[in-house]
Amino acid sequence: MLKSLSRYVLAGLFTLSTGIGASAQRVGLVLSGGGAKGLAHVGVLKQLEANGIPIDYIVGNSMGAVVGAMYASGYSPHDIEQIVLSDSFQSWASGKVLPDKTFNFLTAEPSPASLNLGLSIDSTFQATISPNLVNDLNLNFALARLLAPSSAAASYNFDNLFVPYRCLATEVFTREKVVQKSGLLADAVRNSMAYPLAFRPIRNLDGRYLFDGAVLDNFPTDVMRQEFKPDIIIGVNVGDVALQKYPFKKDNELLNSTLIFLGTSVADTNSVGKNGIYIQPNLGNLGAADFDRVRTLIAAGDTATQLKLAEIRQRISRRVDTVALQRRRLAFQQKAPTPRFVKVEVQGLRPDQNEYARSFFRREGSTYTLDGLEEGYYRLASDSYFRNIYPRLHYDAALKGYVFSVDAQRNNNVVAEVGFALSSRPIESLYLGVEFRYLRRLLYSVAANVSVGRFYNGAQASFRLNSPGRLPFYIAPIVTYNQWDYQQTGGLLGRDVLSTQVAQKDTKIGAQLGVSPRYRSRVVLDVGAFYNVDNYANTSQLQSSDQLDRTSFKGGTAALRFNRNSLNRKQYATLGRQAVVTIRGVTGTEVYTPGSTSNTQDLGERSRNHQWLQFRGTYERYYALQKDKSSWGYFGEVTFSGQGTFFNYRSTLTSAPIFAPLVDSRTLFMEHYRSPRFVAGGLRYSQVVLGKVEWRSEVFAHLNITPLTDNQQAADRGTGISRPYLTAITGLILTTPVGPLAVHAEYYDDADHRFGVYGHLGYILFRGRSLE
Repeated sequence: MLKSLSRYVLAGLFTLSTGIGASAQRVGLVLSGGGAKGLAHVGVLKQLEANGIPIDYIVGNSMGAVVGAMYASGYSPHDIEQIVLSDSFQSWASGKVLPDKTFNFLTAEPSPASLNLGLSIDSTFQATISPNLVNDLNLNFALARLLAPSSAAASYNFDNLFVPYRCLATEVFTREKVVQKSGLLADAVRNSMAYPLAFRPIRNLDGRYLFDGAVLDNFPTDVMRQEFKPDIIIGVNVGDVALQKYPFKKDNELLNSTLIFLGTSVADTNSVGKNGIYIQPNLGNLGAADFDRVRTLIAAGDTATQLKLAEIRQRISRRVDTVALQRRRLAFQQKAPTPRFVKVEVQGLRPDQNEYARSFFRREGSTYTLDGLEEGYYRLASDSYFRNIYPRLHYDAALKGYVFSVDAQRNNNVVAEVGFALSSRPIESLYLGVEFRYLRRLLYSVAANVSVGRFYNGAQASFRLNSPGRLPFYIAPIVTYNQWDYQQTGGLLGRDVLSTQVAQKDTKIGAQLGVSPRYRSRVVLDVGAFYNVDNYANTSQLQSSDQLDRTSFKGGTAALRFNRNSLNRKQYATLGRQAVVTIRGVTGTEVYTPGSTSNTQDLGERSRNHQWLQFRGTYERYYALQKDKSSWGYFGEVTFSGQGTFFNYRSTLTSAPIFAPLVDSRTLFMEHYRSPRFVAGGLRYSQVVLGKVEWRSEVFAHLNITPLTDNQQAADRGTGISRPYLTAITGLILTTPVGPLAVHAEYYDDADHRFGVYGHLGYILFRGRSLE
């Protein structure tokens, strides 16, 4: 809907062909700020236009500036209502990452990090920390797209818009009120809504940062008088935070938005003048952050205006014919230049860095498309090296087309990550990571991270070179070390772990060559040398004097992997999809040293060579229900490996692929969940039950193909297909700033881990083994 509206306006925006006579009654409309409450202005506009009430001038602030700018740009009240009712509008307000704007070229594999601290270190080694506010990527592009045509049609003079327009901003350093009356309309609106602690300010073309006009004047009736001198002012105020009584049941919910708007000036209800009309929609307990209550807010503005209609009709005798108004609106729309996009500019960086950023945008022949510019914008934003990315669309008469310019700043050339996991079972862990990035015409990065815990320890170091452009690619040498200890992973409800006397280590030195034709997915060639060591027992009964068997496997591997991921969370996703397909070849030498629990220890150390090919594919997808209040998804996995049997049953299992459907599945050594060949499927359902608490249930079934069996410690491969093995989980999840807080009841189809209760805080994520 938004694309069709914006293209409709882009196809041509307008000229105001009829003027207002000097003796006519001139009406000015003032729209206050108030966050989400400003959506009530849409209802006001609907009633005023439906009843033929003239609107000759508009002055807006914050959300009032947004609604007022759209009306002044030639959007009808119905158009504006459809825009704010759309799903896209919710993404503008929330800053939520859009699944179809997720690009995997630069993103790393998910890590357990929950806290990210960015440092920008300059040549003098001065460090600054970059704060994070509401993600404004969606909002910024939407404003540029919606308002660029009218700006061009008005020759960047707000007096020439469909309705002459002003909006306020604040220069906080000098405490100056800034009345914006020319330039890019999207910039003016964005300045007017940059409220401290909510949206960041943008860097304007003159180099200044401006903030929300509500900081100094949230109800700018004085600006209306100074700029336009109307005969009558209609003032709509949604910015007051005072309620008629204390909101006992909603005080916690309203607290944050109330604190934000305490710094906003309170409207003077008499400032509209003796013959003016003051409209105060009854918004009850609705707050500045209630963007999901769009219909209720619009209805409140509609109702408040209807209650004032008699007074409005009495004081404003002039009427506007709706047919003539629509004719003028269309005339204004037809004045907009042809939507032809001829050039991309990047500003704010070094010249060679600007060239790197510009390579994210692709031409279609000699020009760009608007959709292509949007793609490039989000591609660039996916590179976390940049921050404060801000788009502008400006018509260049000499080039006979629009110029798309991006203002970008270097973000964090040093990023530190911290993560931890607390658990009801002894698998707690601490994660620390650091990355240094250096940009010239290419982006270079050096990264290292470590994980420390009782169950899992690991480390990884990498160097990466990124080259965007027509065929984006990266090259990354990587060294990885993993250590897994299953001997201490017992838990609640009396789990027996005597049969999981397994400790594994693996080291891999290799390199990746990744190609991303459209940035959304990656095709990766992964080659390397590996050295795996597994220590294990062959019986469930052990004595302190027993010695574990030892199997080492050393060799080389190469894999071709396809990956696309748009999941909204690293764990417990509710939206998006992920597909991973891997074809891997393995060659290596197995060396087996029997321990005291082996029935072949008299044969001593032995070795043999192995070669095999392996295919593995997984796919999961989620669908939102009830306006994101619930979701369901499905999961599928197919693994088919030519891996042969190792010297005994246990070593064959330790080297086999793992089916790990639940967050803690990798921390349990279960025989039926390890097989060279299996197929699996499952369903997931999530429902918001209280505030941000979700109830989540999952159920899976998997079948092992030609399953492995233990034949007196030797591994035999059976025929046919095993019975279905069921896995299920149900529990509560709360997403916190440090990761998910979850408590589950679990069921595994395994004799030693049948039923359990598991809880954790933080991300339970591990690096894959060398051959995964």
